[in-house]
Amino acid sequence: MRRRVAFVLPSLALGGAERIATSLIGALDRTRFEPVLVALSAEGPLAHSLAGDVRVVDLGRARLRGALPALVRGLRGVRADVVVSTLGYLNLALLAVRPLLPAATRIVVREANTPSLALPHAPYALATRLGYRLLYPTADAVLCQHRGTLAEMAELFAVAPARLHELANPVDEDALRAAAAMRSAAGPGVRLVAAGRLTRQKGYDRLIPLLAELAPSTTLTIFGDGPERGALETLAHQPAVRGRVRLAGTADPLAPELAAADACVLASRWEGLPNVALEALACGTPVIATPECGGLAALARAGAVTIAPWRAPFRDALAAVEPTPGGVRPRPSLLPAEFRLAAVTRAFEAVLESL
Repeated sequence: MRRRVAFVLPSLALGGAERIATSLIGALDRTRFEPVLVALSAEGPLAHSLAGDVRVVDLGRARLRGALPALVRGLRGVRADVVVSTLGYLNLALLAVRPLLPAATRIVVREANTPSLALPHAPYALATRLGYRLLYPTADAVLCQHRGTLAEMAELFAVAPARLHELANPVDEDALRAAAAMRSAAGPGVRLVAAGRLTRQKGYDRLIPLLAELAPSTTLTIFGDGPERGALETLAHQPAVRGRVRLAGTADPLAPELAAADACVLASRWEGLPNVALEALACGTPVIATPECGGLAALARAGAVTIAPWRAPFRDALAAVEPTPGGVRPRPSLLPAEFRLAAVTRAFEAVLESL
């Protein structure tokens, strides 16, 4: 008998958590599992990527605050054996309303950031930290992107080791490389690319001015949108970097842009394990990142991932990037095998079976 697995998402936007959930939904073994998507709003670019056999429950709500009663009703109606959430605030909400769900329902939450770095920046930081301490230990399984988060879940929030599971971010390498082949690299100088929501977390406000200390032929393209767009546009028009920084909005697919770059840059102040870095590696593009980028530190190796502290070491790492020859893209993959979609899906299915 198949187990019904309900994935809860805020929407089908192009976020990292949404990409991970939709990738797992598509890859789950249909002989053993029946995936269902419960979304506060089922709109967004990723809607087209869902397999046709996936039942979608659209709650028609823009924000969680007004969606909790509908979320409880939706999950009770789905009658899932397992409920999976991949975003911190949704994790807390689901664990809080657990008494209203059928007693046999198992809840799996995924922690997307390194808590010691991320929680101080969270809205209502003290309340959020208390919520983690009270609610995360009640989850049936907590999925962590790397060992640092595993350790913090046990030490800071008393999650039982038996409930902790390390699960890499899944990367559909074949699909990415097929999309990356849609375009070839072109243009002189070093081409740097960054991608992610335009927020303080991503560190674009410090990355853009740093470009002034690099060779004049070095350019930076940032893909994404968010609340800091206006401030970043002002920085990009400063005389020292004018004409060298492009805020390009969202790109779908992003793979051709990653493959065309000489390096993917992450100046983040905190992360878990950034999807864009793994996607860049799958496209053969090396990554330069801060130590605060969580699990990326474990992937550091010459020619693939460079971890450089902010500020001078990071600038020096960028200055060492050389233009790669033009021509056919993508270059050979740099992605470690454990991040490939099939391997991560098998590990995820093993967690579901263990419940």
